[in-house]
Amino acid sequence: MRTVYNYICMDHKDLQRIKNQFNIIGNSPQLNRDIEIAVQVALTDLSVLITGESGVGKEHFPKIIHQYSARKHGPYFAINCGAIPEGTIDAELFGHTKGAFTDAKSERKGYFEIADGGTLFLDEVGELPLSTQARLLRVLETGEFIRMGSSEVQKTNVRVVAATNLNIPKAIEDGRFREDLYFRLNTIEIRVPALRERKDDIPPLFRQFVVDFAERYRMPSIRLTEEANEMLKSYYWQGNVRQLKNVAQRISLIEKNREITPDILANYLPTHQMHRDLAVVQRPSKQDVPMDELKMLYNMVGMMKREMDMLKEQLATLQQQDVHNNIPEWEPKQNVLDVDIVSEVDDVVPETPTPPKTPDLKLASLERDTIQKALLKNGGNRKATAIELGVSERTLYRKIKDYGL
Repeated sequence: MRTVYNYICMDHKDLQRIKNQFNIIGNSPQLNRDIEIAVQVALTDLSVLITGESGVGKEHFPKIIHQYSARKHGPYFAINCGAIPEGTIDAELFGHTKGAFTDAKSERKGYFEIADGGTLFLDEVGELPLSTQARLLRVLETGEFIRMGSSEVQKTNVRVVAATNLNIPKAIEDGRFREDLYFRLNTIEIRVPALRERKDDIPPLFRQFVVDFAERYRMPSIRLTEEANEMLKSYYWQGNVRQLKNVAQRISLIEKNREITPDILANYLPTHQMHRDLAVVQRPSKQDVPMDELKMLYNMVGMMKREMDMLKEQLATLQQQDVHNNIPEWEPKQNVLDVDIVSEVDDVVPETPTPPKTPDLKLASLERDTIQKALLKNGGNRKATAIELGVSERTLYRKIKDYGL
């Protein structure tokens, strides 16, 4: 029986109902258009590629597509391709037989098998190895796959929705992504706008995060002054909605004064200059810097800032205990890092009277030290370290190998 396609015309009430259902906040034209496209494409079995920067909320759209499709009663699985080690990704997606590899003590179904009749969301699809990309292309084109260690061809009926924050055309040019797979995935593209592209959505998003946090922990809600709201809207938001939520929760927890002024808000917003200079110091061309490495560098600066905050707290505790008289006075002539990119730590006072040594300003050395410190902190757990640094496990493995850690 042939499915009859009915074009859906949505008004403001329909859009708002969908936003409420999937906890989407905002009213920008691009966001509304993305929701309309998701609902329309849900009526078909076309492949969808969702693009956008990290933290913009790409994960909402596969859920909309699944819920409004004929597959809504079937299974739905979201797979983070960047979090699965390269050696096991094929087994996870396509399954394996007993004895297919060393640890394969029994046969196991892969996601393409257990999601039969449903929807499979492949997040960070740009992180897939080339060999896995070839297998994925075959499934998309024929609906057929083979378990690892088997020669039996199996059939599946799965709707694939993929997402990435990579520049896929650039990855194709670099030989890291198959062009034929890109065209197969990109039948319909939904580009989720960055938070700075929908500035009017920032205040309501911030208010919602603040209210949710206050209700969860039973505390008074903070309130931004009009000037602080404008400051919030003008900020770049490199981490998009995810970063905005983190800032809202940090302010809600730490600040005793529940009315937030621009001066207070500024303490929680890294400067634009920090990000720009950090990228320029490492490489002259922004296009040459992989997004994962930029995220790692930003997180390195954040880790340094947290360490400086800990030093402040420790010194404040000593002063409250009236032991500060035992500490010789020392006036720093320059900020701790002695570079312009970290303007937020200018007022840091060290634990000891000996002025701290200026660290190696070579980004490679700084990156190596930060990775080593994060590994020690997490007891050598690479997955936890990758999460803390804000990069995929595959990128972390490559860095560990490059630096001989």
